[in-house]
Amino acid sequence: MTRIPHTQIADPTVTCATCAACCCQLEVMLITDTGVPDRFIDTDDWGGEVMLRLDDGWCAALDRDTMMCTIYEKRPLICREFEMGAPECIEERQGLATMYR
Repeated sequence: MTRIPHTQIADPTVTCATCAACCCQLEVMLITDTGVPDRFIDTDDWGGEVMLRLDDGWCAALDRDTMMCTIYEKRPLICREFEMGAPECIEERQGLATMYR
C-alpha cells in the first residue's frame, strides 16, 4: 500500500466533515445586501465593504472550534457562490496543503 503524504489530498471529495474552511481566508467583497451583521464588516483600502478578517487572517464570522460559518444564513453572495467541492474550492485546499510543505 502506498502512503500519501499528509499534504496531498487523497480524496478531493469535500464534505462539511472534511472542509478545511480554506475559503474563509480569502478576501470577501460585500457586493449585495444579505444581512451580514455590522460587526463582521470592514472597509478595504479602496473604500469597499468586505468581510472582517481577524489578525490571524481568518474570517471573523468563522467559528474556530467547528470551522463553520456563524452567519451561514446571512453569508455574503460570494460565499454562497463558492461551492464546496467545486474546482475553486479544491484549488484553495491544494494551495493550503502545499503552503505547509
